[in-house]
Amino acid sequence: MAATILRRASSSHLGWRAFSAKAVTGTSLPKQWYNIQADLPVPLPPPLHPGELRPCTAEDFAPLFPASLIEQEVSTERHLDIPEEVREVLSLWRPTPLIRASRWEKLLGLPENVKIFYKYEGGSPSGSHKTNTAVPQVYYNKLAGTKKITTETGAGQWGSALAWSGCQFGLPIEVYQVKVSYEQKPYRKAFIEACGAEIFPSPSTKTAVGAKALEEDPQCPGSLGIAISEAIEACVSSAGEAKYALGSVLSHVLMHQSVIGQEALEQLKLFGEYPDVVVGCTGGGSNFAGIAFPFLGQKLRLEAAKPNVRFLAVEPTACPSLTRGAYAYDFGDTAKLTPLLKAHTLGSGFMPPSVHSGGLRYHSMAPVISHLKELGTIEAQAVQQTAAFDAGSSFFRAEGILPAPEATHAIEGALQEARQAAAAGEPRVILFNMCGHGHFDMFAWEKYAKGEMEDFAFPEEELKEALKNVPGLNGVDWPRSA
Repeated sequence: MAATILRRASSSHLGWRAFSAKAVTGTSLPKQWYNIQADLPVPLPPPLHPGELRPCTAEDFAPLFPASLIEQEVSTERHLDIPEEVREVLSLWRPTPLIRASRWEKLLGLPENVKIFYKYEGGSPSGSHKTNTAVPQVYYNKLAGTKKITTETGAGQWGSALAWSGCQFGLPIEVYQVKVSYEQKPYRKAFIEACGAEIFPSPSTKTAVGAKALEEDPQCPGSLGIAISEAIEACVSSAGEAKYALGSVLSHVLMHQSVIGQEALEQLKLFGEYPDVVVGCTGGGSNFAGIAFPFLGQKLRLEAAKPNVRFLAVEPTACPSLTRGAYAYDFGDTAKLTPLLKAHTLGSGFMPPSVHSGGLRYHSMAPVISHLKELGTIEAQAVQQTAAFDAGSSFFRAEGILPAPEATHAIEGALQEARQAAAAGEPRVILFNMCGHGHFDMFAWEKYAKGEMEDFAFPEEELKEALKNVPGLNGVDWPRSA
């Protein structure tokens, strides 16, 4: 519950400083998901069939997803009910706390009219926000009679979330993890196996896609594009027994994450606050959507308490789809098995550098987030990982939560917003999503502590080369040009 907390400032000349309502959970778990497609001023461009280049039908998605999730993917209803069986599992850790970062504000020397709040999603069984969508995806697959779910994972948050959710409903899970992360984060593998799931480094020899990648480059570090191809191949070659699950990008996944922002809306009322800017890190876009879309929906409906509230997506310079990618139809995987989605892309063959320490390594952004950026309703920026880890380290020392590498990008974005406001002498309420803890990411934090963290920005020529084969840059679009 809300309470007033007095803390002595670190410098004696500041005297006593009062912080109101340091942390609150004082709300209930939402009973419905929020679907931003109901409020889009312009409809989302449709996914295209990879062979016929026409808008996909529900039947086109049926080999991969159960009918209930396909219905959610194409729905334009504003709210969809959360099944009680799903709410029962989510209630193990939800609602999650909304916290005023008062100690961090103090450490940064911010004026009292610059306030930082964060929603902490690290209390879930897998340590991140990913479990918010893993639970319903497994639930709907179980109802549909699915015998196994295949999936990919990058840093391991999604694979861990799906593996744990699988054991809640007795459904086997098969995970293909990007090889460089598989090797750097052995305890993600241990967690996934502890849940009874199987995990393989990608590229692997289990699939034709993986074997081909290894034949071309035996030292291939892997990419989410390759891992997705392997998981899809494993699904479609299962004689109908398996389905595929995706941890980000698709609209039903982003909708499941809306519980984050819906809770934050109610919790901020207990502080008597409303954000001036909402910040989230972006790779595929699910945690940004989770924190931002309920607020953005209010803005689109002209209901926001602050009509000029802004939304900032922060991505790594090592995988800068929103800030440097092309907005065009492209495949979601390296083997070009998926439907074509219109989004900001670096090319489905894009390979992030091995020096990149976190997740956020997907070549393409969620279509709805890309669509919103094209409409001018959200902003995007890319940050170097050393700056992100600097911000994350500062946050950890003040707030006591070691962030996942992904979350450090949002922390850096919030830090920049706070410093800009302080320098301009402007009041600003900043809300960001602390999407997960970094306890499985000590390899990256050890590199940072040793001063071995490397920054990377793709040369323009390499990006141009990666974009050469993007279908949307070679005449594929919808509606088709006359």
